[in-house]
Amino acid sequence: MHPQALASPQRGAGKLARIPVKVDRSAATLAKPSWLRARDPGTPAVKALQSVLRAHALNTVCEEAACPNIGECFAAGTATFMILGAICTRRCPFCDVAHGRPLPPDAEEPARLATTVAAMGLRHVVLTSVDRDDLRDGGAGHFAACIAALRATNPTLAIEVLTPDFRGRAGPALDIMSGTPPDLFNHNMETVPRLYREARPGADYAGSLQLLAEAARRMPGVPTKSGVMLGLGERDDEVVALMQDLRAHGCRILTLGQYLQPSADHLPVRRYVSPQAFETLRLTGLALGFDEVAAGPLVRSSYQAERVAAAADAGRRE
Repeated sequence: MHPQALASPQRGAGKLARIPVKVDRSAATLAKPSWLRARDPGTPAVKALQSVLRAHALNTVCEEAACPNIGECFAAGTATFMILGAICTRRCPFCDVAHGRPLPPDAEEPARLATTVAAMGLRHVVLTSVDRDDLRDGGAGHFAACIAALRATNPTLAIEVLTPDFRGRAGPALDIMSGTPPDLFNHNMETVPRLYREARPGADYAGSLQLLAEAARRMPGVPTKSGVMLGLGERDDEVVALMQDLRAHGCRILTLGQYLQPSADHLPVRRYVSPQAFETLRLTGLALGFDEVAAGPLVRSSYQAERVAAAADAGRRE
């Protein structure tokens, strides 16, 4: 069996059948505005990189979450690697990643990852994962093993992690990760607290904020980062309040992007935010003290991660 083979995965209606707040499928579909235009992913460069990833049995969140930037990023030879398999233990109705019973962590994945990253010649790599509520450490030990393998292969590589919330186990998970710290620690808030029960069943707004604060405390010198989707029904004043909460918990880098509905079974898009409105929020975030804010319709938490990290570093030095 393939080491990351799916075990009875569920997507769409099957995945979302048991969430506490049911998806409103009666909402009118909004017309997609002209500024939402992603690059065609079917280029030779994209297909070549997909072949490399399949040859090394690796997953990317770019593919699993149907990211609109896959064409641009894959064509540039970059990717966000999704470790710990491609099956999530949660059923978030904004996300296209499959739900089900995950397989045990693949002990050979860290070595395959390091080999692939070296072959691609990357300078900045992002590691993320599905939620692994089935694991005692939430997957933190596997993150640490992947970081160690990457460091052994290339000590100068910049490593960014985008972690789950380690539900109720953030302290032990961060103890593990602080022994092999990344260069940047990211955890996405995703949306405003009013929408958590609808959009992030199983997650806790205060818990996610505390995770970021604890990461900054336990790993001094490692900047923290978070990402937020717009278009789920939040108001701009709620987004500003969220940004203020992030700054109060030491978060230094922020990404803001437009939510796009993966399928008719997922949460509907309740508004499309214009590029001008994103720019206003970006300037607001900078005024609040973030080192860098990347904001725009197609921005995602790992979009242009190397450039965003460099801009944040330059901002701290000014």
